[in-house]
Amino acid sequence: MFSKACEYAIRATIYIVDKSTQQERVSLKDIAQEIDSPVAFTAKILQQLANHGIIDSVKGKSGGYEINARQLKNIRLADIVKAIDGEDVFTTCGLGLKACSEEHPCPIHKKFKKIRVALRDMLENTSIQELSVQSKKGLTFLKL
Repeated sequence: MFSKACEYAIRATIYIVDKSTQQERVSLKDIAQEIDSPVAFTAKILQQLANHGIIDSVKGKSGGYEINARQLKNIRLADIVKAIDGEDVFTTCGLGLKACSEEHPCPIHKKFKKIRVALRDMLENTSIQELSVQSKKGLTFLKL
């Protein structure tokens, strides 16, 4: 459902949150290693997240990536998905048809619409901080 870049972006953001809550900045190399992503690909993803204000990039010798503690509660999964994949996941046809609409539905339109609505609800109501807490408690994991 999400692009590979979006999957990595979500994992990277959760990892950055984990480190940021410990008052640590994390390097590109460490993020790529932790989320099992190629460094160059990770750099592009992190740049997009920084451009959308989701993470902060700090240059210099003690630089790295972090998330401001004040904005943790405000970052939703939907913000990351929109930054990387755009709005298409919320609007496109389940069969990839360009002309699918309420007036001219594809065979799965009505059922897929329910899934899209539920997905949007989950993404908009799940904070990245919530996912980080679950990860820290060992209830979820980012890497096998």
